[in-house]
Amino acid sequence: MPDRGYHGPLERIDEHCWRIPKGYRASMRVEGRIFADKRLLDHLRDDQAPEQVANVATLPGIQTASFAMPDIHWGYGFPIGGVAATDPAEGGVISPGGVGYDINCGVRLVRSNLRIDDVQPRIERLMDALFHRVPAGVGKGGPYLFGGKELQRLLGEGVAYLKTRGLATDADIENTEANGCLRDAKPELLSERALARGGDQCGTLGAGNHFLEVQVVDEVCNTLAAEALGISEGMVCFMIHSGSRGLGYQVCDDALRAMRRVPAKYGIELPDRQLVCAPIESPEGQEYLGAMRAAANYAWANRQLLMWQMREIVAEFFGRSWESLGLELVYDVVHNIAKMEKHTVDGVRKTVCVHRKGATRAFPPGHPEVPSRYRSVGQPVIIPGDMGRASWVLVGQQGSMDRAFGTSCHGAGRLMSRTAAVRNAQGRRIDRELAEQGVIARCRSWKGLAEEQPAAYKDVSIVVDAVHQAGLAKKVARLRPIGVVKG
Repeated sequence: MPDRGYHGPLERIDEHCWRIPKGYRASMRVEGRIFADKRLLDHLRDDQAPEQVANVATLPGIQTASFAMPDIHWGYGFPIGGVAATDPAEGGVISPGGVGYDINCGVRLVRSNLRIDDVQPRIERLMDALFHRVPAGVGKGGPYLFGGKELQRLLGEGVAYLKTRGLATDADIENTEANGCLRDAKPELLSERALARGGDQCGTLGAGNHFLEVQVVDEVCNTLAAEALGISEGMVCFMIHSGSRGLGYQVCDDALRAMRRVPAKYGIELPDRQLVCAPIESPEGQEYLGAMRAAANYAWANRQLLMWQMREIVAEFFGRSWESLGLELVYDVVHNIAKMEKHTVDGVRKTVCVHRKGATRAFPPGHPEVPSRYRSVGQPVIIPGDMGRASWVLVGQQGSMDRAFGTSCHGAGRLMSRTAAVRNAQGRRIDRELAEQGVIARCRSWKGLAEEQPAAYKDVSIVVDAVHQAGLAKKVARLRPIGVVKG
């Protein structure tokens, strides 16, 4: 992460949105817009991520503005929290940096019939069971092996293929964004290296900021929406955060190498080579989209298999079936993806490619892509926090469509780089500090906990407040962690 902060203009649009004017750079095609409140402004000034918002505003075919959510921080090419919609009919481009290395990193929330009093006295043993049996860590393989035609089907069909194997239900599919599959995936475009890395990692947690948490609903802000989502105060829930593992990383790495000279081929000038891109309708653009969709399908299958293992472990621990424990998927949302969606731009309905890099879809009530059981309140929006504070469930609002191509934030947003967090944690036991706060943490390494300590992140409640006040999504419930497994 660069040392210097952002010293360019930030003009106030309203209390929760700030503008980088189009005139800040001659090459900007649209303005930049950052959703934040006054409490978050100092973080903006200390980070060069706003420069990346301005960089993204130079991309061909970009519509309305280059957006960033309140959890914005420095990323590869695009900022984390960056959103951009490009129109293929206007030469719009697709940029791997607008998706990220962990294609379809996302989070899913599972409700239960368990109450805090059922779990709290046994939380240490439950976390031990989850830690020892859920595969986690860098390069870690798991119990599910996919190769040859099976892997091709998984990449092409996503969660629907797992249903044919008895590892998913109709409700699981219905309550997953895009039903757990992007059409027009092209598994045949993946390199041998990508396929090899994916063979044994579907159903594994990975490392970094990925986790499996046991949480309790400790505050309900919107009773009507909470009832629609099937959650209530005192309920124990499970949250899973993971992505496409080594397969997705390789797809991104391969694409960045393949596209290195593509911008020059199409006469595209870029302020940052990390924004390497291709016109959506070009052969190179279509190849990346096809491979990215296959990796996205893999990631949905990965979280589905993680949930399936969690269901089996918790069922065995409590001596009851997962069905009788009510371990039902509330929703699964994505926060690293590019999708073709219909949006209204300057009064015209058109199909655009929406890049969401560390940003969550937040479709409003009545939208046809929201599952029928949630359509009256809006799409569930799941915002994980840090290990020591809280996560939030919201529902999408019309403001997200009007203001940001149907998008909300995706998490708390980092304050410290991983290197700085490790330096900050020297001489400390983060696991003991978390235990004093009532959170039982299990991790493969001291460094993993140090990198992800609560101090490394913004306060997610402040970030969520900004999203709520900006009208992008409405707060429903706060979930407090009581146990966490990390790689």
